[in-house]
Amino acid sequence: MSTILDEIIARKQKEVLIARKARPLEQIEETLPDLPEPRGFLQALRRAHSPALIAEIKKASPSAGLIREDFDPLRIAHEYEAAGAACLSVLTDEHYFRGHLDYLRQITGSVSIPVMRKEFIIDRHQIAEAREAGADCVLLIAECLNDHQLNDLYQYARQLQLDVLIELYEPENVPRVLATGTELLGVNNRNLRTFVTSLEHTFTIRKQIPDHILFVSESGIRTHDDLIRLRAHQVGGVLVGESLMRQTDIGVAVKELLHG
Repeated sequence: MSTILDEIIARKQKEVLIARKARPLEQIEETLPDLPEPRGFLQALRRAHSPALIAEIKKASPSAGLIREDFDPLRIAHEYEAAGAACLSVLTDEHYFRGHLDYLRQITGSVSIPVMRKEFIIDRHQIAEAREAGADCVLLIAECLNDHQLNDLYQYARQLQLDVLIELYEPENVPRVLATGTELLGVNNRNLRTFVTSLEHTFTIRKQIPDHILFVSESGIRTHDDLIRLRAHQVGGVLVGESLMRQTDIGVAVKELLHG
């Protein structure tokens, strides 16, 4: 039976074909040698007090609908940075999450902390776009990629000096993700096929991850007590979006999450 994830990937394949015709990969790659080196996303997470916060800029989602009415991505990015986020995550999917690549461009040019392109990446073209837009990291989702795609896209991103957060949900994907050699691995606590969320999923997956890898918990994180629990299980980072985006004062919400 088809799921929302299958639907997203099918649409993404069409979007990539259109983008490649409008602007071939080789054309984007010609611009990349002149760009500044990426700020170290993984390095910033390692420097921060654990678990480090990756604060997400997200207007909507398929499961939650519209999350924030007064959506000003640049202002939100500045509030996140000022409140102590180690890194940012910017949704660029337009159809399902009401994001845009322009948000990424605007934000990377106006903050000093590293920024990740949060997208359903299935093609090198999207990684080159991210690098050109100033991203320091890209997300790869194991459930969206076969072994060849996962390894190819990971290696390509690293060639472009980008850090890579590889995300998974299913426990059986752990060995194939570790086989890439990644040092940054995230577990999505939200099942992308059913959209059911459970923080306990982090603790299950954590047992399979070597200690040298920075392990990130994503989705379902709302309180400082959640951070304390995650820290006790040696979780090195958290990706938090929806619970912060719903708050009237985002800066205060970040400080309460980080410090209680």
